[in-house]
Amino acid sequence: MKPKKLLIITYYWPPAGGPGVQRWLKFVKYLPDFGVQSIVYIPENPTYPIIDEALINEVSEKAIILKHKIFEPYQFASMFSKNKTKKISSGIIPNQKKQSFLDKVFLWIRGNLFIPDARVFWVKPSVRFLEKYILENEIDTIVTSGPPHSLHLIGLELKQKFGVKWFADFRDPWTTIGYHKSLRLSNYAVKKHKALEHQVLNTADTIIVTSKTTKTKFQAITNRPIAVITNGYDTENGVKEALDSKFTLAHIGSFLSERNPKILWESLVELINELPDFKTHLEIKLIGAVSQEVLETITQFELKSYLNNLGYVSHSEAIAHQRKSQVLLLIEINSDDTKSIIPGKLFEYMVSGRPIVAIGPNGSDFAKIITNTNTGVFFDYSEKTKLKSVLLGFYNQFLEGKLQSNGVGLQQYSRKSLTEKLAQLLTPNS
Repeated sequence: MKPKKLLIITYYWPPAGGPGVQRWLKFVKYLPDFGVQSIVYIPENPTYPIIDEALINEVSEKAIILKHKIFEPYQFASMFSKNKTKKISSGIIPNQKKQSFLDKVFLWIRGNLFIPDARVFWVKPSVRFLEKYILENEIDTIVTSGPPHSLHLIGLELKQKFGVKWFADFRDPWTTIGYHKSLRLSNYAVKKHKALEHQVLNTADTIIVTSKTTKTKFQAITNRPIAVITNGYDTENGVKEALDSKFTLAHIGSFLSERNPKILWESLVELINELPDFKTHLEIKLIGAVSQEVLETITQFELKSYLNNLGYVSHSEAIAHQRKSQVLLLIEINSDDTKSIIPGKLFEYMVSGRPIVAIGPNGSDFAKIITNTNTGVFFDYSEKTKLKSVLLGFYNQFLEGKLQSNGVGLQQYSRKSLTEKLAQLLTPNS
């Protein structure tokens, strides 16, 4: 029996680093096990804010890779300020009160001139390029993965031209994503975003989302089938690491201004003042891009001497830090719009064997996962007393050499299990 051909249209692909690349890199790795041939269409000359060359080695040899040139305004904007465009491209937006004139100009241009995003110029050339490939190779099923959500417009046009079966995969929401409100959108831009989102959600054959809350929000816009397939962890990442000798609290991934958890900093300061030995053991380990506002707050709380700011490391190094840090921090913006966000790192956190301290809005999807799997403790932004108490408990277990996490029901989040779920969606009759 011939494998089913699946054309996957995605922007983030090795050597891109960061969380955006992991989802389809892993799906493509396991899809052949379920009778699906992956054809991955990516830009030939992308502007990736983060590079991780090591991920190239993880690309499946069974995948067919198609590339086509892209024009991106970030390439020109970086002539004025490479640092600012890189940060905006990766979603790190300065606090509104601290935005310079240039910050405001870049954000206004990004939000109002490039709708839905700065990769919109890839849509027309991609449709022309893929038309020929689809016809010559008898492709009848495609997936578009966003953000960038402009890639869904490629799927929209291919669906309208050829009637291919189209799955629109939303790794993050569109108009309700946290940073959307920071883009200084005009009324016209807001309406345009919503109109495009509505058109995509009501034209795709099936919508794939990563959380139940996103599914509920999309159900208010479309009657199309919506499947929830979360992100996950890969079993190959299961290497045991020697634990840090310090009481390390590690945050891995982008630490945005809006995620600045003052209840955490306050709790740590109080524990330093109340416990003579706490200061000798504490280390705050930050891995990934960290906003200036977060660093300034850590300094204001006089915690800078405990800070180990490692910056961006490769995905394999990040996995190693997850497994050797004493406690893992997962922080989400305190907003209704972020309740649907399930950070991709959560699943790797869960199989690390280290307890998670998660802070976010009440009713978050990731809070339910952490609670149901017994992998950590969730706090909303009002629960400082509870947070301090749990940190003290973890610290005492650390001193006794007994600090660990005993997760349950984790197999459902393995990348292979999730790929099987995807394959059943793609080939329901096989």
